[in-house]
Amino acid sequence: MPEAKAAPRASAGRHNGGAYVDRDKPAQIRYSNISAAKAVADAVRTSLGPKGMDKMLVELSKAQDIEAGDGTTSVVVIAGALLEACYRLLQKGIHPTIISESFQKAVEKGVEVLTGMSRPVQLSDRETLLNSATTSLCSKVVSQYSSLLAPMSVDAVMRVIDPATATGVDLHDIKIIKKLGGTIDDCELVEGLVLTQRVANSSVTRVEKAKIGLIQFCLSPPKTDMDNQIVVSDYAQMDRVLREERAYILNMVKQIKKAGCNVLLIQKSILRDALSDLALHFLNKMKIMVVKEIEREDIEFICKTIGTKPIAHIDHFTAEMLGTAELAEEVNLDGSGKLVKITGCSSPGKTVCIVVRGSNKLVIEEAERSIHDALCVIRCLVKKRALIAGGGAPEIELAVRLAEYSRTLGGMEAYCVRAYSDALEVIPSTLAENAGLNPISTVTELRNKHAQGDKMAGINVRKGGISNILEELVVQPLLVSISALTLATETVRSILKIDDVVNTR
Repeated sequence: MPEAKAAPRASAGRHNGGAYVDRDKPAQIRYSNISAAKAVADAVRTSLGPKGMDKMLVELSKAQDIEAGDGTTSVVVIAGALLEACYRLLQKGIHPTIISESFQKAVEKGVEVLTGMSRPVQLSDRETLLNSATTSLCSKVVSQYSSLLAPMSVDAVMRVIDPATATGVDLHDIKIIKKLGGTIDDCELVEGLVLTQRVANSSVTRVEKAKIGLIQFCLSPPKTDMDNQIVVSDYAQMDRVLREERAYILNMVKQIKKAGCNVLLIQKSILRDALSDLALHFLNKMKIMVVKEIEREDIEFICKTIGTKPIAHIDHFTAEMLGTAELAEEVNLDGSGKLVKITGCSSPGKTVCIVVRGSNKLVIEEAERSIHDALCVIRCLVKKRALIAGGGAPEIELAVRLAEYSRTLGGMEAYCVRAYSDALEVIPSTLAENAGLNPISTVTELRNKHAQGDKMAGINVRKGGISNILEELVVQPLLVSISALTLATETVRSILKIDDVVNTR
């Protein structure tokens, strides 16, 4: 990173040979903001591409993550390069407003160029969707498992949407369940419901033709609203209290059995025990499988998946409130714990579960993040059904076309748009550097090919050279590239507008 030079000193708002020289303090503030943002971008640069190191996120990449779900490193690297261009333009005395407006013109032209070089994609074209998901997984720690995780991600998205009418994907309908133990090879996609909670009564671990009830009340003796103490003076009274308690719980369990329920899910309670030992004993005798400690936030997903309705009081426990499934069973995971699986739901909602396995917490977290990125790539294609080449091809194409566009402009604008186009070469340059290639000769050759009209020429990291990147199946959704470009430009324009800092204690 070039050293930050001292800001040019000048009297307030003086014109110097036609170029506007800003007041001293705003200039200093801009330089310090740009230097700080560039430092972050340089730290992130080393993680771009399949040969890059692991990622680090900042606010900008969070915005990219929400919008597109992928391209989080690229967006920070582009922003850093644009900031460096701003730094040089400011030092030449160009006013920040001119730089900002020129960058806006450049990004609008850039979106046109990207849209022009994209190609439409059909959601029925499974092969293309797989290529997009695989490209996303290539830069992750778990890239060697992309042949397993990419089809899983594509299948998961296609099961929760209607490909003909969908304009987006709600990723809350795809539940990722992390379970320690095994390897990433053991990850699986389950059509149905998977619960990490254990079955409470170990004698009933498999139920066929399951009728599932989900209760939000407690199967335990009632408590008074206030703290009270009951003093029992003789055994007869004590016996009566225990008998009442037994009759109360037995009555509730009989009502559950009468509705035809044979699998009972019990929501976690913070006020008292959701399930007493006595209730568990009765449920066990009636051969009802019990899973307790269901989290409140999982209720909506469970109801959507198995078609049940949550029951808040025993009086509402009727047959029509139950969900039905072919099989509910507790599955042993080769000594590394157990999971409850409910499959073959008769009225399934559009939901799926992905079980992520791994030998330690770090591997599981990384696998979950990688699957999330792959799901987001497919979501992007559902939102905007167009694909674009990867491997630095879009950025070089933008650089070449924006350089041509700058020649049609006049004055300072042409100079700023030219600086914008040069800054975009940071992506192919960084990809080449991280792949062990010579960045200068690689980018020069790429620029030459694009100038001759070969729009799909990109850096082939696997073979260590330049090739038609579409033939190598390195593709990404158009939305990822457009989002990265627009968000990076917006951020740079925001930083340019800051001309003072108020210190707070």
